[in-house]
Amino acid sequence: MKRTALALIAAILVSGPALAADKLRLGTEGAYPPFNQIDPNGKLIGFDVDIGNALCEKMNMECEWVTQDWDGIIPGLLAKKYDVIIASMSITDERKRAVDFTERYYSNSLRYISKKGSGLDPKNLKGKAIGAQRATIAGQYLEDNLTGVVDIKLYDTQEAAYLDLEAGRVDGVLGDMLVNYEWLNSDAGEGFEFVGEAFNRSDVIGIALRKGNEELREKINKAIAEIREDGTYAKINAKYFPFDIY
Repeated sequence: MKRTALALIAAILVSGPALAADKLRLGTEGAYPPFNQIDPNGKLIGFDVDIGNALCEKMNMECEWVTQDWDGIIPGLLAKKYDVIIASMSITDERKRAVDFTERYYSNSLRYISKKGSGLDPKNLKGKAIGAQRATIAGQYLEDNLTGVVDIKLYDTQEAAYLDLEAGRVDGVLGDMLVNYEWLNSDAGEGFEFVGEAFNRSDVIGIALRKGNEELREKINKAIAEIREDGTYAKINAKYFPFDIY
């Protein structure tokens, strides 16, 4: 998504209910369109949600969705509030110290967006104000590579970064290309555009689960392969993007 873990590995394991044989509890953020969001009727929707429901169907399990703020999503998994995380989470070495991951279910990259005609040059950002969501791959990239070069603005949600871009409080936003693509094609994104090329193309997105649950991990991996093979994945993909994001 997407996303690095900040101060998450120190989360404390606590007791909780065991995984029911016929139910899978899936944790997601609910604030990251088009992958996971709450619609005006209060329903959880998005690519992550559709993929999770399709995987549950393949595994003959009932899906139970739980929403959790991003900063607490790994601690929530370790506390057994849910059994897996499907929330556009990038597979990183840092996170793998705290949780296990399935095989990828999509791939991603980073890209800047800015107001049309702004002249923003990703190769020369000195003195610019650049926004990103906190505790994400994009936010970490800015902190690791552009601290002292740009005025870094980090936000609790992606939507908050977009609002500051619209208001002119930042010159650009760095984020997941697929999420920025969705926003640029919305009413809010009119008047804005991609600047520069996509990068960090090795970003792969997986489903996180507690360490040691190899049986569940293999079961989900098998279901991912099955929905890729039978066309279910392609139908879900086409609902959100005119290109294959796998």
